[in-house]
Amino acid sequence: METQSVHEEDRHVHGLAVLRDVLCLRTAIVNVVFVGEPGSDDYVLVDAGVRGYAGKIIEAAEERYGQRPPKAILLTHGHFDHVGALHELLEKWQVPVYAHALEMPYLTGKMAYPEPDPTVGGGLVAMMSPMFPNDPIDLGERVRALPTDGSIPVLPGWQSIHTPGHTQGHISLFRESDRTMISGDAFITTKQESVWHVLTQEQEIHGPPMYFTPDWEAAWNSVKKLERLKPRVVVTGHGLPMQGEELAQGLSKLAREFDTMAIPEHGRYVKG
Repeated sequence: METQSVHEEDRHVHGLAVLRDVLCLRTAIVNVVFVGEPGSDDYVLVDAGVRGYAGKIIEAAEERYGQRPPKAILLTHGHFDHVGALHELLEKWQVPVYAHALEMPYLTGKMAYPEPDPTVGGGLVAMMSPMFPNDPIDLGERVRALPTDGSIPVLPGWQSIHTPGHTQGHISLFRESDRTMISGDAFITTKQESVWHVLTQEQEIHGPPMYFTPDWEAAWNSVKKLERLKPRVVVTGHGLPMQGEELAQGLSKLAREFDTMAIPEHGRYVKG
């Protein structure tokens, strides 16, 4: 499958077409992704955005796929901005949810995420992070652990890649046939700590959101792992999709210089 440039004419009423079978939809501060050919009954939703956006996500799905529900919802991780609309979506769509096994305690009500760190990143969003919920949600039996071999039962041709650091069970998704990647928050394409960058969506390859990343060594290793796959196009959890040479050069630099580009100089989770 050939990639295409992401231009204004590729924008749908709901979402931005990255490839024919990959649609990125922004919900306030975070992206969700539809994977599946338009009109197909064989599609999945990756992540569930922020609270209050279930209606927009459902409208986008119906515009693209009609009244068909997705086969499943895949979660890159369970932070509040990636599961905010999940309960409402599951009321509409009686579908399973898949996530990494290490993410299960945060999705079954057993464990809260580490406290955010407002001292890192130097932006207003980071300063506001103590107000962001870090409580777990409880999906009960609706959530299933992905296979340990990286396969995705509802998404043939794609693999899940364990990319911890931002959370213990964070995953990214990769399709080797055309080197398309959905990176979640393992790396992103905007400076999420800054309100200005969030509003303008100014593009730059960036490490995971600083205020919610507790394991920087694992986060760096995850970026190195993803860079070795040489993605041609990426949809990230925050920021606009990116492709081509801009992606290749930016991700290569981040993998080499993560310690100066992504890890804060000090903070709650920074080793002295």
